[in-house]
Amino acid sequence: MDTVEKDPSITAILGAPEPIARNITSTVESLSTDLRELSHGIHSIAEVGFEERLSVAFAAEFLRYRGFPVQVGRYGLRTSLRAEAGSGSPKVAVLAEYDALPGVGHGCGHNVICAAAVGAFLGVAGQVEELGGSVVLLGTPAEENGNGKELLARAGAFDDIDAAVMLHPFTGEYEVASFASLAVRDVEVTYHGVAAHASSAPHMGRNALDAVVIAYQGIAALRQHIPATDRLHCLITEGGSAVNVVPHVAGAVVEIRSLDPDGLIDISQKVQDILEGAALMTGTRLETNWDPFPAYLPVRSNQALATRYHAHISARGRAITLETELVGGGWSTDMGNLSLRIPSIHPTVSISSGTTPMHTAEFGQHAISPAGDAAVVDGAVGLALTIADYLADARLREQVKLDFEADGGPVDVQQLLTPPTKK
Repeated sequence: MDTVEKDPSITAILGAPEPIARNITSTVESLSTDLRELSHGIHSIAEVGFEERLSVAFAAEFLRYRGFPVQVGRYGLRTSLRAEAGSGSPKVAVLAEYDALPGVGHGCGHNVICAAAVGAFLGVAGQVEELGGSVVLLGTPAEENGNGKELLARAGAFDDIDAAVMLHPFTGEYEVASFASLAVRDVEVTYHGVAAHASSAPHMGRNALDAVVIAYQGIAALRQHIPATDRLHCLITEGGSAVNVVPHVAGAVVEIRSLDPDGLIDISQKVQDILEGAALMTGTRLETNWDPFPAYLPVRSNQALATRYHAHISARGRAITLETELVGGGWSTDMGNLSLRIPSIHPTVSISSGTTPMHTAEFGQHAISPAGDAAVVDGAVGLALTIADYLADARLREQVKLDFEADGGPVDVQQLLTPPTKK
């Protein structure tokens, strides 16, 4: 766990004028009942990634009713959403997610993310003429199963955005302003062998299932020799259809997680080598499909933005840390890909005092509990006031830029995510 050290120059940052901040807070709080209905409505719809048609329509109508033009289906994704208030730069995006999990529904609480983002947008939009610049609400599909933010970025959705903010629900006694995550990528594996009678002519076969099993064992052995923060998962998806036939096709999916992009690249190459070795040992032919959807990279939290969010959400009476923390043992989000392109934050907001695992039905119930509803309003206020500070204060914008450059500046994500070398 790394400690985020506060830059002394941050103390000179004034942020948005107090009357504007009070108006933003009042606006969001006045919408609390409506935001609750939005959150619960999204929760009840529960559509999976790329299929969030009713969810995005609900959010779009919520905004149109309040006088904001909304574009749905831009950037090649039919369930994306964009609304904008103000004009010109600086321009900050607040990101909404609304996809659910198959069989679990909103067990990751994306209904809270959506409602808080909409609330933050509306809070800032009412004061954006006084603040200057622009605020954009971007609905980003398929965080769970398709890396919608990477697809949107490749299509130019963030080309005019200077900074981005969003939050994510979690459970526990305290929240994290400077969130860290794991990179993750998948590879689909198919081995092609030769079918034969398993009893009368096994010598004429080449066993594709043996190749998968050997690869699985190699990956299991590799787990002992990777950093404690990193993860390897493997699932056999196909292994033959008749016990008396040498399997001529077998398959698996391997998932790789790492705390940093370099680690992801290193482990990916080792996995590729293991897969090729299994093919060589069994006389089978290996076919790999790396990144069937774009890989997710680690979140790089911007210190200056996280510090402002920390101040605003603390004022709401929430216990939050400024330490950079890998929450819940480490999970992954497509916000990481965006955070390597532009300054970003992805803080957590608690929806329960207990510790309930995400991606469960119980977590989903917390997302529509009174604590979940309070998180929507508090989170919306925290995000809105952080956006307002950025728009109003050139010193904060400069500090955000300096922090982003000190962390490595913008990354060419597409070049970084090339498949491993085949030998």
